[in-house]
Amino acid sequence: MQRDRRRFDHFFEELSVSLDRLAPRYALWLRMGEAGLDPERLTREGAIRFCRLHLSAFLGEHELTLPEGRRRRFERAVTRFDPAHPTPYEHMARIGRPVGPRA
Repeated sequence: MQRDRRRFDHFFEELSVSLDRLAPRYALWLRMGEAGLDPERLTREGAIRFCRLHLSAFLGEHELTLPEGRRRRFERAVTRFDPAHPTPYEHMARIGRPVGPRA
């Protein structure tokens, strides 16, 4: 999977965790496109801009709310994400799995 797509996937995953439910992924994809962003090549700046300018409207359209504390945590996670490195979730998912071929 290319790195830029990982940024959209991370955005979706963090939003879902922050909401305590799955966010509407396809609707998020479309809304980012309507906002002039390419989810397939989402940049850090684009993700931050979406948070600041479009996230509240997107959540309202889907009758979702994000309390202020969770929103700050979400925006911090989006800001700090580096697609070149595995997230803590990805790292933990690999623990206990064999790395190479089984003998």
